[in-house]
Amino acid sequence: MAAMKAIPTDFSRRLAAVAVETETLLDRLLGDTPGTGEITRPARLLAAMRHAVLGGGKRLRPFLLVETATLFGAVRERALLAGAALECLHGYSLAHDDLPAMDDDDLRRGRPTVHKAYDEATAILAGDSLLTLAFEVMARSEVHPDAGVRIMLVSEMARAAGIGGMAGGQMLDLSAEGRFGDKRALSENDIMQLQAMKTGALIRFACRAGAILGQADTPSLEAIDHYGAAIGQAFQIADDLLDVEGDAESIGKATAKDAAAGKATLVAALGLQGARAKLAALTAQADAALAPFAAKADNLRAAARFIIMRRS
Repeated sequence: MAAMKAIPTDFSRRLAAVAVETETLLDRLLGDTPGTGEITRPARLLAAMRHAVLGGGKRLRPFLLVETATLFGAVRERALLAGAALECLHGYSLAHDDLPAMDDDDLRRGRPTVHKAYDEATAILAGDSLLTLAFEVMARSEVHPDAGVRIMLVSEMARAAGIGGMAGGQMLDLSAEGRFGDKRALSENDIMQLQAMKTGALIRFACRAGAILGQADTPSLEAIDHYGAAIGQAFQIADDLLDVEGDAESIGKATAKDAAAGKATLVAALGLQGARAKLAALTAQADAALAPFAAKADNLRAAARFIIMRRS
């Protein structure tokens, strides 16, 4: 793999700023005051929801949404609220993926997973509540005054999260492990499809959502879609490499689990060097997709480098 340029200081500053602003919004959304139409917020459930989404993570998905929205001149406050909604959905997916019936993880972001900190029933309900909150927030007029824009955001987020996206990808992943008695060797294309759904769909949506908020024209939305698809797959390959080469303290979760579970990964299919080559090719695809935007998309280019170079 060719040497990568260093991540610009401005990128790191902007990523950190979005993380802080997203944390503040999530803290507000998950306050103990009942929202419109709510009678009360059960304290244990609320605490578990907060455990699932607050106090950790790089907030890469909200960052991608905000930066893409900025590229198209969207209002930052609207993009941040949409990013917080997406982070609620992401938090739900982690709380459920960590459950014993799924990936059975005890550690997430250096802390006990939700079912370990509370219990399985609470973790399931916390995930359910975060999922539904994500759609309630995304549908708010504060996200965009145009109802057509909000409908498009809600519709695309549903597709990214559902049977043809993240949930379907998780099912394919479990099936590839032989959970249902149908274990088989997957081809490189099979693995790419699985990962594009399980991990890539939400990252791709984050990029598209920013463009939708900025009411980008069709060619621009297509270019951003190609970028989001490439970095979504690159993210999963980088994650698989970290599972092999990283350490639990740095990453904040258990490592070396993929091989033990018999998971279908490109590292297993192609080897370390082959996976790194695929990662570099996807990063090049992401960069090429941004060509129409010239220097205005430099922060998105830096995000692609951040994904390929990350160590946690």
